[in-house]
Amino acid sequence: MSVELNEIQALDLWRRAMVTSVSREAPDLSARQMAVLLTIYLTSPPHTVRGLAQILNVSKPAITRAIDRLSELELVRRKVDDNDRRSVLMQRTVKGSVFLREFGEIIVSAGRQLDVE
Repeated sequence: MSVELNEIQALDLWRRAMVTSVSREAPDLSARQMAVLLTIYLTSPPHTVRGLAQILNVSKPAITRAIDRLSELELVRRKVDDNDRRSVLMQRTVKGSVFLREFGEIIVSAGRQLDVE
């Protein structure tokens, strides 16, 4: 599927989604936290702090802070790797899946609004 948007339309789509997102009863995530969450949910596991830091090109401490917050919100959880007890893996949660599904619905709705105007 391909959608043709110019830069202004793309920014307006993002603006509409963000405005709706901040007005709902859900966690207000930073861009970094959302990028980490989306990476965990939309790319194949396993996910480690080191791997996420490489993918997102940010420091491991920055990823750890984002994971701390996402864990507090129960959007992801940490699990010790059974194959390497020194390594910690990030796992998806039901609450995180629901959060992202609802966020995806917000984006779809914002996209439909662009079509109408």
